[in-house]
Amino acid sequence: MKSLILSAITLLLALAAASAQMTKVTSDVLGAHLNYGRGCTACHAPHSGSSGNDMAGNQSNALWGVDASGLLGKTISTDGGKYVEVLPSSLSANTPDVGGMLVCLSCHDGNYATSTAMKNKVYEQLPASYANSNVIPTLLGKTTSGASGYLGDHPSGLSAAIKCGGGQWDCNVTNGEVKMTGPNASRFVNNYGFFVKPGNYNNTAVVVCTTCHEPHSMNVFTVTSGSNSGLPSGTYATSFFLRGPYNPADTNLATNQTAQFCRQCHAELSNEMNGSTAGTIF
Repeated sequence: MKSLILSAITLLLALAAASAQMTKVTSDVLGAHLNYGRGCTACHAPHSGSSGNDMAGNQSNALWGVDASGLLGKTISTDGGKYVEVLPSSLSANTPDVGGMLVCLSCHDGNYATSTAMKNKVYEQLPASYANSNVIPTLLGKTTSGASGYLGDHPSGLSAAIKCGGGQWDCNVTNGEVKMTGPNASRFVNNYGFFVKPGNYNNTAVVVCTTCHEPHSMNVFTVTSGSNSGLPSGTYATSFFLRGPYNPADTNLATNQTAQFCRQCHAELSNEMNGSTAGTIF
C-alpha cells in the first residue's frame, strides 16, 4: 500500500510539472505577421497570387502576393561566404528554396521589412504609423553593406546540407528526411524532440528559413501525441516563429529549452553528445 501511495504522489508531481510547461496564449498566434490587421492577405493574394497584382511571370504556389521579382535569380552568400545560394529564377520553381527562402526574403531582405514590410499594391487603408514607429524587424541582408549583406547570417540554401555523423547526430538522411535513430539522437528526441523541417533537395536535407521558422505562429507551438518528441502533449510558449518550445522569458533560471531548440542541429553542443543526462528543463 505504501508503494502505491508513493507511486501516486510521484505521478501527481509529474503531472504538475508537465502542466507547468504548458502555456495559454491570449494573443493572436500570427503575432507580427498580422501586419496591422491585414492578416493572411499581407502575404497571400487569394485570387491568382502575384499575377493578380499585375506581376505576370511570377506565378507561385501558396498564392504568394508580394513582389519578389527583385530577388529572382539573385546570388547570396551566408556564413562568411561559405554557403552560396542562387535564388530561383521563378516562384514556380520546384525547389525547397522557393517557399522556404525566396518568399520570406520578399519581405525580410533587409530592405522592405525594415521600412514598409510591403512594397506591393495595398487596397486597405492603413494607419499613418504603419511601419514607422513600429518597424518590423528583419535579421537578413542587413549585417554588412552592399549585395553581400548576408555574410553574417546563418547558413541557408540548397548548399547548406544537414549531415549525420562526424561529431553531428548519430542519425541518417533518407530521401531528404533526417531520421534521429541513433542512441544519442533518439535520447535527445525523447528529452526534447526534433521539430525542425529541413528542405528536401535531391534527397539531401538542407536548411532554409522554414526549417526553423513557422511563419503562421509566432508565440505558441503545439506538441501532439504524434510528434517526434517525448515532451508531454500540449501548447508551449515559443518566440520568433520558431518550430518548437523556445521561451527566453521563462522565469526558471535553470531552463535550457532555448538551447535545446538549437541543439536539434548543433548536436556537438548537446547534453547527450557530451555525456550529460540532463533533459529539457522548464
